[in-house]
Amino acid sequence: MTETVSHAPDDLTEFPMPRAARCPFDPPEALRARQTEATLSRVRIWDGSTPWLVTRHDQVRALLADPRVSSDVTRSGFPHISAGSKAGSEVRRSFINMDDPEHSRMRRMVTAPFAIRKMQALRPEVQRIADDLIDDLLAGPKPVDLVQAFALPVPSLVICALLGVPYADHGLFQRHTKVLVRRSSAPEDVSAASAALTDYLDALLAEKQAHPEEDLLSDIATRQVATGQLTRQQAARMGVLLLAAGHETTANMIALGTLALLRNPDQLDVLRAADDPKTVAAAVEELLRYLSIVHSGRRRVALEDITYAGVTIKAGDGIVLAGETANRDPEVFPDPDRLDLGRDARRHVAFGFGVHQCLGQPLARMELQVVYSTLYRRVPTLALATDIERLEFKHDGAIFGVYELPVTW
Repeated sequence: MTETVSHAPDDLTEFPMPRAARCPFDPPEALRARQTEATLSRVRIWDGSTPWLVTRHDQVRALLADPRVSSDVTRSGFPHISAGSKAGSEVRRSFINMDDPEHSRMRRMVTAPFAIRKMQALRPEVQRIADDLIDDLLAGPKPVDLVQAFALPVPSLVICALLGVPYADHGLFQRHTKVLVRRSSAPEDVSAASAALTDYLDALLAEKQAHPEEDLLSDIATRQVATGQLTRQQAARMGVLLLAAGHETTANMIALGTLALLRNPDQLDVLRAADDPKTVAAAVEELLRYLSIVHSGRRRVALEDITYAGVTIKAGDGIVLAGETANRDPEVFPDPDRLDLGRDARRHVAFGFGVHQCLGQPLARMELQVVYSTLYRRVPTLALATDIERLEFKHDGAIFGVYELPVTW
């Protein structure tokens, strides 16, 4: 069957669509309407191109797993998130933006260090980091910005320890990462931030190759770079990906998850009283589903014609897969707009699906389990120190969250 487009080419909805100010945790109303009106339809993005929009859970999973759908950002028709993202795509290209077999070859080099067993072995260290930061929080003045005092330092300290990056340099990599994930960043700024991070990791890899330690960058330098499996530039780009993704996404989940729980005190009470690790783990999965912080869609391009759900996606057509609506699909998650920590939310696509699903999800899950089971128990009177209407949300980011979260207790 050939395509039937319900929106005229000159009347396409711009994507990303704005969220309603009164419902900051929910997907945009216009995006939800697309999920109801049509399974696949077109939207218009920043450069005037009109990729296909996919909103339903089964279709998002199916296309994410389809080998005829490419993650290669250098292919013609790829629907880049922004002009800045397009400008920086080549300089920071790593395995996440490649197709098999090159994707699998490079991904295998760093899969083992993120295995569930190894992440669980890190749990006592993450617990120590969280407790130390909470000690500092309680000893300091209030109100305080939870983002800077806790949400950002926890995953930054953890990923630095795992990779072997000096935490003293956190200001540098956090600053450049903010440029990379902001859709409004100018192309020249994204290119400069990408180059700066790549140069930083390149120099660090050279140091690790000369003086290896017990960390992931040393392992990459002495195994893959030294043996010619990776150039140092490729390894540096891989390091940028691991460092940036390793702190930015989890930091936003900690802050936004805290805000969501403060707005749902009955669910916060459930988590605060939980002493069963399975209850905490289920709560993390539900918060991942409910918040879906990757809110600019996962971007792909068709390698060949694909007839799917009543339309034909042509070779070279861009595809935007909306995880935030897939995770609110009532066919899979009854009463999907309700935060329910007792729900079985394990079928969510917050980490993607298929061969490109998030490499670091065992680390992220473990960190969130530690944080969510510790912060609210140790600070039982934690409260928002401002009106939610005064908070600045990251509407312009590839990752959704809050810039600041003033709290008191």
